[in-house]
Amino acid sequence: MTEMNPPSKTAPNLLLRAWSWLICLSAGSALVSVALAQGAQRQVAGVVVVLLALTKARIILARYLGLAQAPGWLRGFTWVIGLFCLLILLLYLIPAFTG
Repeated sequence: MTEMNPPSKTAPNLLLRAWSWLICLSAGSALVSVALAQGAQRQVAGVVVVLLALTKARIILARYLGLAQAPGWLRGFTWVIGLFCLLILLLYLIPAFTG
């Protein structure tokens, strides 16, 4: 039977830091919605929100799901989510380019 490694003492610190970044990015999303309500351009707000969502997804994958210890998997998931966000962004911006 193999012994399990004891949890690292830095793990709670990394999770706390990840949580803090997620809170800051969520506050950024809220600020974008306030700016949008005050007349900011929809297209710029959409780009910023998608970038914030992509950043939050990467933090969740890396820290909460532990993919920071498997960089290949993290890179693969980042590519897939990035392409999905790009598709969403392009679909969102189509009306701005067509008229």
